[in-house]
Amino acid sequence: MSGLSRAAQQAVHDFQSCQQWEQRARLLLQWGAQLDELPEALRTPDNLVHGCETRVWLLLDQQADPLCFQVASEARLLRGLLALLLLRITGLNAKQMVEVDVAEWFALLGLSRQLSPSRSNGLTAVLLKMQALLAQN
Repeated sequence: MSGLSRAAQQAVHDFQSCQQWEQRARLLLQWGAQLDELPEALRTPDNLVHGCETRVWLLLDQQADPLCFQVASEARLLRGLLALLLLRITGLNAKQMVEVDVAEWFALLGLSRQLSPSRSNGLTAVLLKMQALLAQN
């Protein structure tokens, strides 16, 4: 698990400690509840991530130091997955983010069986948009 932040390592430990999907789902919902709400005014078409079945909005908070992303979704489980994706990329620069393998991250957490191909593609689309927003900055 080298290369992961302490928080990401802790998340891996917590998810791997779960014996059943119901426990992982509960933990996933808890992670999603930790995401800050994105104001409706920022839920604009420009901030939508294309390639997701469920609407996902993503912004780069350029006022924050260090820069951070704001993300929102209407789907509760997806909010948890997004929170875990944010956890994985926190502290990485654009070049390091290119090396992040979304499928590998969620497999490490023990969540890959619950990711449909379309949801996995959507999470990859979120990561790609993150990289694009960083490149524009």
